[in-house]
Amino acid sequence: MSTWQIIALVVIVAVIVAVAASLRTRRKDIKKVAYMMDALEDGELNFRFKETNKFNRTLNRIRTIFEKQRQAHEQDSWTKLIRVLTHEIMNTVSPIASLSDAMAKSVDENGHSELDIKAGLETISDSSKNLIGFVQTYRQLSGVAKPIRKALALNELMDSVIGLNSEFAASCGATCRYKPEEDDLIIYADEGQISQILINLIKNALQAGAKHIDISARTGKDDEVIVMVANDGEPIPPSAQEQIFIPFYTTKKDGSGIGLSISRQIMRQHNGSIDLVGSDVSQTVFRMVFR
Repeated sequence: MSTWQIIALVVIVAVIVAVAASLRTRRKDIKKVAYMMDALEDGELNFRFKETNKFNRTLNRIRTIFEKQRQAHEQDSWTKLIRVLTHEIMNTVSPIASLSDAMAKSVDENGHSELDIKAGLETISDSSKNLIGFVQTYRQLSGVAKPIRKALALNELMDSVIGLNSEFAASCGATCRYKPEEDDLIIYADEGQISQILINLIKNALQAGAKHIDISARTGKDDEVIVMVANDGEPIPPSAQEQIFIPFYTTKKDGSGIGLSISRQIMRQHNGSIDLVGSDVSQTVFRMVFR
């Protein structure tokens, strides 16, 4: 074998080795990206790659950006929650303190008062009960039970939910229907908890004046089941659309503000999600994803 042939052979071998190493590295990088994407989707940001190369440093930088965004969002959510809690508690406690003080000052040395003591005490009692109810509502929000999951046929679940709401819908002059894009869809979920979410979405739609509530379902590209709940009721104000899942936030006069918050907790415990896709004069659409 001549010298040139040996050199050519060495070059070919070197190229093959380099290509093989590049492909191996690329496969590892693809796995890293896939792992990172799964972690980001699940909200798990406690991973970090060894910064042995530029690619790993780039992935770690992306992770840091997401972490900062999540922290900022969580801080904003806590600020809004504390603001709502403070508002609700002050609205209840302030009248109690004011009325109690007025009643105490109105009593003379002989125990007589110009104020109606009985009426005042009844008002204080009612306000105290409202505050207790508020606290119990908060306990309900923070104590969502762990789901007992089983295979559920979506068509049967929807028939049951729509049946439970049929009388209310009829009294509102509205119709509610389920029309899946695929037959025989199955989800693995807690029947009672998912029914609670759907009933809440339908009830909210009816209270918003909806006349048509359309529920559809299909399979996503990653085999997840996607349920869409649309209605033609009064749209959610743009200023409220980013806050409707915050505990105790409500746009309704008599609303508790926990329905959608609990719904999101339930879906997260099912490794799924619930989001507002959009809301305008044409329709309001919520999306539930079961993985």
